[in-house]
Amino acid sequence: MHDQVTSEFSVQLCIHQLFEAQVVRSPEATALVFEGETLSYGELNVRANRLAHRLIASGVRRDQRVAICVERSAAMVVGLMAILKAGGAYVPLDPENSGERLAFILGDTAPVLVLADTAGRQALGDALQAYTVLDLREAQAEADANPQVSGLTPNNLAYIIYTSGSTGQPKGVMVGPGRVKTH
Repeated sequence: MHDQVTSEFSVQLCIHQLFEAQVVRSPEATALVFEGETLSYGELNVRANRLAHRLIASGVRRDQRVAICVERSAAMVVGLMAILKAGGAYVPLDPENSGERLAFILGDTAPVLVLADTAGRQALGDALQAYTVLDLREAQAEADANPQVSGLTPNNLAYIIYTSGSTGQPKGVMVGPGRVKTH
């Protein structure tokens, strides 16, 4: 029976919509704990909504790539959820990686926007000059309500992850429900 429920939801709802349904069921339940910071489902949803509205106002549309280069933190989870809520596809960039690798991935994916904290800005350096950069904290005054992105379905691109690549050059893998395609 569990597989039947999972299959039913995965066909009809996006990841962020499944999360929003959990928010309705248990808004006060703990959703995230990171280094002493605890966020309930309701708190995480409000923060992600504020950032998602900011992303939408900045031009993020369905399937557009949004790079995120931040230290591991609760804010990173907020950023990933916000990108999905805005209809974007996230491109995770680890600030611990070399600047050369990060610059290659930025150039290869050509994101519409880059979310970066201090560590991300330092890691990306001059490679950021060609991109609009938004700090995760720049969304405090935005709406708390769940954004509604017209036409967004589970078939839209969710994220692009980069592997080391057999040639030594990073290779992107585009992931969305039911499809995996190299980039």
